[in-house]
Amino acid sequence: MKKLIKYTSFIVLAATMSFSALAISLQDAKKQGLVGEMPDGYLGVVKNSSEVASLVSSVNKKRKDLYISLARKNKITLNQVSALAGKKAIQKTASGHFVKNAQGKWIKK
Repeated sequence: MKKLIKYTSFIVLAATMSFSALAISLQDAKKQGLVGEMPDGYLGVVKNSSEVASLVSSVNKKRKDLYISLARKNKITLNQVSALAGKKAIQKTASGHFVKNAQGKWIKK
């Protein structure tokens, strides 16, 4: 399990880097409080707009594809991978950016 946690951490970091075309937009959206990390491993919309929704949809599609691949490789469920990725993403979220708590509320970290 420790190996899976380390591997998933690496993959989450790599996935963030692989969004190079969206990196500035994603970072800007996080800095502006428009999006945040959720416990299920996906990005969520904090303040809705068509641009934000499009960005979140694109990022989440790439994340899901990655999570499916990891689940197959490690013979675990998609939900297990996404939950682990969500935990890691929230831990790595910068102070002042939004995360969704266990009660489903957006809070600044």
